[in-house]
Amino acid sequence: MRTTLQRHATNPPTGVRNLGILAHVDAGKTTVTERILYLTGTTHKRGEVHDGTTVTDFDPQERDRGITIFAAAVSCIWQEHRINVIDTPGHVDFSDEVERSLRVLDGAIAVFDAVAGVEPQSESVWRQADRHAVPRIAFVNKLDRAGADLDTAVASIRERLHTVPLVVQLPIGREDEFTGVVDLLRMRALVWGGGRDTVEEGPVPDSLRDEALRRRGLLEETVAELHPAALEEFCGEGSLSAATLASALRDLTLGGEGVVVLCGSAYRNRGIEPLLEAVVAYLPSPVDVPAVRGAHAGAVEERVADPGEPFAALVFKVNSTATGRLTYLRVYAGTIRKGDTVLDAGARRSERIGRILRVQADRHAEVDHAVAGDIVAVIGVKSARAGATLCAPAAPLVLEPPTSVAPVVSVAVEARSSLDTDRLASALARLVEEDPSLAVRTDPETGQTVLSGMGELHLEVAVEKIRRAHGLEIGVGRPQVAYRETVVRGVSGLVHRHVKQDGGAGQFAHVVLDVAALETPDDPSGGAAHFVFRSTVTGGRVPQEYVRAVESGCRDALAEGPLGGHPVTGVRVTLTDGATHPKDSSEMAFRTAGRFALREALRASVMALLEPVVELTATVPDDAVGGVLGDLAARRGRVSGQTARAGTAVVTATVPLAELFGYASRLRSRTQGRGTFTTRATGYAVVPAATAEAVLSA
Repeated sequence: MRTTLQRHATNPPTGVRNLGILAHVDAGKTTVTERILYLTGTTHKRGEVHDGTTVTDFDPQERDRGITIFAAAVSCIWQEHRINVIDTPGHVDFSDEVERSLRVLDGAIAVFDAVAGVEPQSESVWRQADRHAVPRIAFVNKLDRAGADLDTAVASIRERLHTVPLVVQLPIGREDEFTGVVDLLRMRALVWGGGRDTVEEGPVPDSLRDEALRRRGLLEETVAELHPAALEEFCGEGSLSAATLASALRDLTLGGEGVVVLCGSAYRNRGIEPLLEAVVAYLPSPVDVPAVRGAHAGAVEERVADPGEPFAALVFKVNSTATGRLTYLRVYAGTIRKGDTVLDAGARRSERIGRILRVQADRHAEVDHAVAGDIVAVIGVKSARAGATLCAPAAPLVLEPPTSVAPVVSVAVEARSSLDTDRLASALARLVEEDPSLAVRTDPETGQTVLSGMGELHLEVAVEKIRRAHGLEIGVGRPQVAYRETVVRGVSGLVHRHVKQDGGAGQFAHVVLDVAALETPDDPSGGAAHFVFRSTVTGGRVPQEYVRAVESGCRDALAEGPLGGHPVTGVRVTLTDGATHPKDSSEMAFRTAGRFALREALRASVMALLEPVVELTATVPDDAVGGVLGDLAARRGRVSGQTARAGTAVVTATVPLAELFGYASRLRSRTQGRGTFTTRATGYAVVPAATAEAVLSA
């Protein structure tokens, strides 16, 4: 392996594919990754999730829970191409791991369950990939399961993801008789079975030839409608050649106009070879994606994926291990070598690269250098955090960091022993450094240490990680959600005059504000992003620099609302008038005036409490539906849909997050252990008056 990795250091970026595996929890992402590693010769034994023997789910908690929690990077060689794969989590609580991974990926494989089709988290990660403009191919997995149906899964992709599925395979056999696929481009049969780990190629079975020709015709028609060059050949010849079809499929994939759909059963090792061929054929190399853009000295600069360009890389993950601090990089431009000094452009701090590692989940192979397009880990970087840009000191550049949403659930944590307080503080600091979606603060009223995250499971994993890694006994309080406050009915013409005279230069600022509700107060990110400020002051009564100071003061006031001290969102503030003093007015005075004026205006406004809500999808036996619906109603849930599926019912509802603590055990109890559920964050909603009163008085 070491020889192969060293040789790759001189390969061009055109021979690299950086891709992620995206899916809903339990759709088979990790199994697909394991089969890719096995077929490429990277591993010599097939790992299984249920046995806890997978390469990417190496953390003890992942093996105990049977789910992916932390994004894991691996690397392999297929057809002389280096394929860097990041296996991402499928649970909604760890969507921030997916976000950071997508920021550094060039392409993705979206895995779907052939029985369930598009599931809630499948849709969420698809939208995340849309925001990053990441080209994708789809793999419909688990075709060997009872109830599996490729056409139904493809229909859900078309209807729920609003994309054009380009199906290039036809299954051979149904459910447990699924043995292979018909390749519609080359019109050949690919068959697995008989204990073989390799695929056997042959002619299309006679029983499927007519159906295969029909589907090939539909594929050609769909591609011709979307691709001008293919349309020209289709109109002239009446059909498309395999070469034209493959070229058009690649163009449509790179442009995001369609998604190539393949199928198989990763668990039975069927369909992985053509999936790897599709990765090489359709997904982009680092040189096929637009040049990365960054900022320097107020100007926007671009760096292309060329080893000869000035070095630029983005830190997307930090991990503390027994061997030291690992900093994971996506190299966008240039070359980096052991011993190089690089610049943390945001912090303006120099860092030295001690070692460069090719990553295989929790195993590493050292390399001498890395070039544009590589995903590697480095040792020696002391303080760069996720989102930081490392670049050549002579050519500084700040790349756009991954976005991170605000935490929505909090718990109070404390060490059982007062002697462990400092150790707990150190452990929490390291935890937040590794996972930016976690936050730690001290409650000013109680003095408690509060840990905040994306969900109940997220916090459970974080606390357990501290217990296992540091041997600490920790007490954990009841989870609390992150409430917000918003304006229902505002005020107009609120006058505030800030005057302070205590010797020497004084402070004077006079402002008049209108405060109103925004049309869309709920904020899915959980922050105070929905705040609009404008000024209608004329005649220079308030200079522009003081207007900006008033806006800053108003933003300061949004940190604590009048109802319960929660952050305020959904506010429109208009500065309508003001006055200055020739000597005593300053930016500080107007910032103070803006802060106190908005606080006073919010106290005079009609306010409402907002709470985070989620879309819950529960799969339960038919005989338990009544009890589950009643329980959801008791939790203030609003049922939005119910469908039947092979003896079970799939119930969709919008439920306040605060009402779902402990729901997993409740659902198991009502369904004798047969019910499952998933959630997807949808934003914030107004808390009913009676509930709000109880929350604020608690």
